[in-house]
Order: sequence, then structure tokens, then C-alpha cells
Amino acid sequence: MPADPTGAALPYEQHHFDFSPWDFWEDAPEERREEQRRLQESLKAERGYEFGGDCFVSPLAAIQNEALRLGDRTYVAAGAYLSGDLVLGADCSINPYTVVRGDITIGEGVRIGAHTSIIAFNHVIGDYETPFSAQGLTSQGITIGDDVWIGSHVVVLDGVTVGRKSVLAAGAVVTKDVPEGAIVGGSPARVLKWRNGAPGADRETDRGLAGEVAAFADRARTEAEALLERCWNAEAALFSDRPGEAPNVRAQCDAIEIADLLLGTAPRQLPADEQIARLRSWQDPRTGLVGELDGHGAHRPGGQDLDDGGAAYHVLSVGYALDLLGSAFAHPVALRPADSAPAVAAWLDALPWDTDPWTAGAHTDALGTAMAWNRLGGNGNPTGTEEALFGWMLTRVDPGTGMWGRIDHDDLLLTVNGWYRAVRGTFGQFGLAVPHPQRVVDTVLRHLDDRTRFAPDRLNACNVLDVAYPLWLTRKSGHRTDEVTAHARTLIASVLADWTPGTGFGFTTPRAGDRPDTAPGLQGTEMWLAILWYLCDLAGIADRLGYRPKGVHNPAPRIRPPR
Repeated sequence: MPADPTGAALPYEQHHFDFSPWDFWEDAPEERREEQRRLQESLKAERGYEFGGDCFVSPLAAIQNEALRLGDRTYVAAGAYLSGDLVLGADCSINPYTVVRGDITIGEGVRIGAHTSIIAFNHVIGDYETPFSAQGLTSQGITIGDDVWIGSHVVVLDGVTVGRKSVLAAGAVVTKDVPEGAIVGGSPARVLKWRNGAPGADRETDRGLAGEVAAFADRARTEAEALLERCWNAEAALFSDRPGEAPNVRAQCDAIEIADLLLGTAPRQLPADEQIARLRSWQDPRTGLVGELDGHGAHRPGGQDLDDGGAAYHVLSVGYALDLLGSAFAHPVALRPADSAPAVAAWLDALPWDTDPWTAGAHTDALGTAMAWNRLGGNGNPTGTEEALFGWMLTRVDPGTGMWGRIDHDDLLLTVNGWYRAVRGTFGQFGLAVPHPQRVVDTVLRHLDDRTRFAPDRLNACNVLDVAYPLWLTRKSGHRTDEVTAHARTLIASVLADWTPGTGFGFTTPRAGDRPDTAPGLQGTEMWLAILWYLCDLAGIADRLGYRPKGVHNPAPRIRPPR
């Protein structure tokens, strides 16, 4: 360490290791190393943080995490600001003045340049009249794979997944998922080139299913504008599910989801602010529900409560479409007839769990989603209603199958599909562990063996989504993983074969024959794109898609459980 002529260390060297910590454990004086050991031990004891071997955390950093885990040889330099739930693997670096906040998971060997911001939350700005500072926050989380280089002054926004071995060039503003091996730059960031040449070059995995997935994703992005334009009704200034059909509310939302997934923007057919204004205007200020359009595209008032199936689904589709556009419902969603704790239990009891568990699950989905929007909008829910919902579900689940309602072992379709709907808006959306996950896997895999439902010429989007999601949500149980992966890969191959160039996916596979629901449309395209992500994630190749669902089929919880 340099010294002045008197032999004393120069003043600017006293923080040498805080700003350049990579050689701390080799070159720092023993007293400094002992100070670091004591600091880490106190953070472990007082806050429950976890540190691997030879980690370094500068005392000049701001460490405000609820939970923190650092792998071996990972360091945090001076001026860094950390908060939220943060996990870093081994050999990672957070350089000076970097901000890492929110629910974030980072792999091994990740280098993060100075003055970078990785922010896993966002402000709600849906109500023009209410200051955004009073509208609360949303959070989806950020995941960064192994061996990623993040340059200086990069911004990574909430909901992004960064694939392994990618590079985020200095100054990049990353607003959507980054594929494995991509080098991205600009604002918003786009792929500039690939670390290993063109996608697929000299990569063993790219000669198989992963390469087919990447090629599909490139084709879908190229054709996205055309398939959206195909369903645009210029006269009504609205989307239809398919050309020649009357516009409906869901079609507007599906178009927004497809554009976000494949293009990273709102549909270009109408300015985003006009789309926001229209969706918000359709909400009934008394009930918070959104009705359907008539045959001419005019909006009709919604039902009076969540028992109206169409309006109940719009709690999902319109709510998430607004969320993707950076907005939110203008009014809270009334929970009636489940607007008190006793009413929640009575309403759930009255749903047709034994005769039609899919419908029962769909109503439960709407209730849970309404509760989530009310929470995110700062309105809250009636006292005890959330506890009543989850308490009912935890005490009424069948521990032998992980399902709700009557179990018909000869035909599990409605039971499994009902599980998906019930859990998506409750345990999945609130970030809570599902009960009896291993039994759920057993039941779903038994259902998947039913060739009357899952032969290649029998597939439809609902049935495949409703097995892909539960297998994905229970994947951490590690139960029958090889079987789950094998099923996922088989289904991926079938789905890829069903894309119609320039028009997208039909709801049902075209191999089913001459049926109206095999025709490509917005609903089928939106659902199958999300299904592909779940299946690819189960197969370990989701990064090849370059997108991650953020709408109705968002895998990330919208509500973080209390700690």
C-alpha cells in the first residue's frame, strides 16, 4: 500500500479494499480481515444473513435486506445499496455504487458493474388523480443466470429474467427477458449479437429441442405484428379474437399480452394511453367489474357480483392488461357475495366442487385475483376475508390427491383443471406453498396418461395449461422430476408443430380436424405462448424463448407473503 514520505499510509488508501475488494482476503492486514469476520458474524446473528467462504461486504455499503445469502467469494463494494430478498451464487461481484433492490436471485460468476441499478419492484401509476407515491408498489422479481456480465450504468427492471452466459452492455436499459448467450445493449435493450456467434452455432443443445424453441421464438416475434393486424377491426377500433368475429373484451387483453410477450410494447394499432383509458372506462365504479361488449363493440354494464362468470374473468384479463400497460383498475373490486369472512366460507361451500370443480375453481380464481388487485391498489379487503379464503382451502383439500372436490379417478379433467384455476389466483398469486405438492404431481401425471385427453390430436390450450402450471408450481418438491421433464418435452414438440405462419395458434390443435376452435386467434396464441414458457422451464430451456409471461399467466406472485 503506498505511503507518504513519513511512512504513513496515504489517506485515500484507507478504503482501498472497500472499493477494490477482490484481493481483500489475500492482501488485507489481519486486523482488517478480523473486522470483516466480526461484521459478518454480527449480520448472521442479528439478521439471519448467510455468507459463504471468503465473502466480503464493505461496511461502507448500505445493507438493508430482509434476507441475504452470498455464495463463496462473492463481494459487495462500498456505496452499494441492497434491500429486499437477495440471493447471489459463488464468485459474484457487486461493484461500487450499484443498487440491487427487491426479490432477486443471481447465479454464479456474475459481475455487476459500478452504478448499475437492478430494481425488482415498480410504482403503481394507474390513477391519474392520486399521486403515484400513494398508489403502492408491484413486484414480480428478477432472475439472473450464471456467468453473466453486467456493465456499468445498466438498468434491469422488474420481472426480467436474464439468461446464463449473456452480456448486458454498459448503459443498457433491460425491460424484457434476455436469452441465453445474448449480448444486449441500448434503451430499451435489444440483442446486438451472440457470445457464441449466431444463435445455435456449435452448441450441442441447439441441435435438438432447444434449437427448435429458439427458432420458433424468433419466428413468432417476426410474425407478431401481422397476427395482431389480422385481428384488428379498424371500423370499431377494437380487436376480435379472429377475423370476421365480433370484438370482445378478452380480445383486447389478449392482444396486449401478445404484444408485450413478443414485441415488448403495447399493440401499435392504438396508442397505449387510449387503450388504458378505454379499459379503465369499462369498469363499473360500484362493483369494480367489467361487462362484455355487444355485437357492435359497445360496452355493456357488468354483472353485480363475482357469480357473473364473464365479468369475473375480466377481473383477471382486464386487470392484467392494465398492469402490462403500466396502469391499474380505477376502482376497487367488490368481493360480493364473498365480502366478509363468514360470507367467504359460505360462498366457497356453495360452489359446485363435487359436480363441476372447474367452475368452482374459476370463481375462486376471480375472488383471489380481486383480493390481489385491491391489495396492490392500496384499498385492502374486508377484515378476515383473505384468511377465510386460505383457511377454507387448506382445510378442504384432499391430502391423498392434493385436489379439491369429488375425485373421479376415471376422468380427472375437471378436477385438475379446477385445481389450476383455484390455485392460480390464490396460492400462486399470493406466493404461498400449495398443500400436498407430491400428491398434486401424482394426480396430474395420472391425468396426463389419459390418451383421450393428451394424444397429439386431442390437445387444447386449457387442458395443457392446466397440467403445465401445477407441475411447474410444484417442481421444487423434486417429486418424479424425470417423468415431468419427459412429458414437458413431448408436449413442447407438439405445440411447436401447431403454429400457423402469420396467424399464430388456434385454441385446439389443428390435428383435431375441421373444428372452429382449431382456427388461429388471439386467445389460442396468448395461451399457447404462456404454456410453452411453462413447459420449456420444466425442460430447462425457457431462456431460449426470450420471453416470460407477465399477464394472466404470470408465474411470479403478485403479493409477497409476510415474513
